[in-house]
Amino acid sequence: MEDFQGLLNIATDVGFCLLENGAEIYRVEDSICRIVRAYGVQEVDVFAVPTTLIVTINPPDGHTLTKTKRIYSRSTDLDRIYRLNDLSFDIVKEKPDLEEARRQLDAIIRRPDYRIATQIAAYALSAFGFTLFFGGSMMDAVCSLSLGAACWLLGRGLDFFHTNSFFINTLCSAVIALLAVFWVETGVAGHIDKMIIGAMMNLAPGVALTNSMRDVIAGDLLAGQAKLVEALLAATSMALGAGFVLSLHRLIF
Repeated sequence: MEDFQGLLNIATDVGFCLLENGAEIYRVEDSICRIVRAYGVQEVDVFAVPTTLIVTINPPDGHTLTKTKRIYSRSTDLDRIYRLNDLSFDIVKEKPDLEEARRQLDAIIRRPDYRIATQIAAYALSAFGFTLFFGGSMMDAVCSLSLGAACWLLGRGLDFFHTNSFFINTLCSAVIALLAVFWVETGVAGHIDKMIIGAMMNLAPGVALTNSMRDVIAGDLLAGQAKLVEALLAATSMALGAGFVLSLHRLIF
C-alpha cells in the first residue's frame, strides 16, 4: 500500500458523506478509522463535528497527511447512512483496491432519491396519519394531506435557492398553519391544532435530537451540544412560523 493520499481521500469522503446525511459522530469516526487501519495505517486521528471533519494519518513512510472538509449542508438519509456503513465493513473485510472502493462510494453518492411524487405522497400521508394519531377527525386528516404536500413543495423550493434551514422551517410551519386556518374557516375541517401538529411532524428534528443525546453519552460533548442547539433552533423556527399565523388569525377573527 503506497497511495496513502488516495486512502486518506477515500476515508475522508466516506466520513463526509456520513456527516452530510445525518450520521452520529461516533459512527463517522469509527468508519474512518476502520477503513484506514484496514490498509495497514494504524495511527489515525479524527476530529468530527456537524460542520467540520479533520482526518490525520501517519503512514509507515513517516509522512503525516491531513485533510479537512467543511460540511455546508446536512440532511437525514438513513438509507444512505446504512449503505455507507456497509461499505466501510466491506472495505475492511475484502480490502479492495482504492479505485474499486471509490467506484462503490460514487455509486452510493449518485444513488437517485425517491421520485418527487413519492416524496410528496410520503409527506402528505405522514400528516394524515399523525393528525389522526393526535385526535383529529377523518376530515381533519384528509385536509392535512394538502398541508403535508405544501410543506414538501415549499421546503424543496426554498432549498433549491440554498435558503437557511431556520427560515425554511419558519415559512413551512407558517404555510401549514395558514392552510389549517383556511380549512377550518371554510367549515371543511374542525380542529386547527390537530392539523398543525400532524403536518408539522414532518419538520420535527427528532433524529437530530436523538443523535445529540447519543453523542453526549458517547463523550462527544462538542458535537452533541451543536446538534442539540440545531434541534432547538428548528423547534423555535417552527413555533415562530405557526405562532405568527395563529396570532394573526386570532386578531382578525
